[in-house]
Amino acid sequence: MQQLSDLIKKDGIYLGNGILKVDSFINHQVDPQLMEECGREFARLFATTRPTRVLTAEISGIAPALMTAKFLNVPVVYARKHKPITMPDTVYLTVAPSHTKGVMVDLIVSPEYLQPGERVLIIDDFLASGATINGLVRLTQAAGATLVGIGALIEKEFEGGREKLEELGVPIQSLACITAMDDDRIVLKE
Repeated sequence: MQQLSDLIKKDGIYLGNGILKVDSFINHQVDPQLMEECGREFARLFATTRPTRVLTAEISGIAPALMTAKFLNVPVVYARKHKPITMPDTVYLTVAPSHTKGVMVDLIVSPEYLQPGERVLIIDDFLASGATINGLVRLTQAAGATLVGIGALIEKEFEGGREKLEELGVPIQSLACITAMDDDRIVLKE
């Protein structure tokens, strides 16, 4: 998606250790027009998979997931990192490493909102190592739901996450793909 690629080139900052700062339009400040266009594109790409739920991880995945769900006319569910008192005692829970925090984080979903028979489309901000998305896949499987696709705003191809997820046999789409990053450049696949 050209608009997203252009913003990465213009405002993305490589911080070292594989971390790309896109805080000015995705991760801290969110560009609503960009998220709307990304959601529209994901909805187009995954329409034939007929999802009944969009699933993401708190917090940076919420904006693209919400816009995707809007255009697919389905609910969005996000995995919480902390269990609120409003959530039932029995939950779906897994852990995944956070690349930016450098620790393991909980991913928690209430069985009220992810049930057997649902057709789940996972949408997240990044596809890097695939660890967070694999956590969301585990939650989907624990619920007895069917995974129908995986979408990421930005894929860091060099981290190998796609290869780990391909064995799931579902469509995987990214809207921008980075093939290399270093102190001087961010290289995007054309």
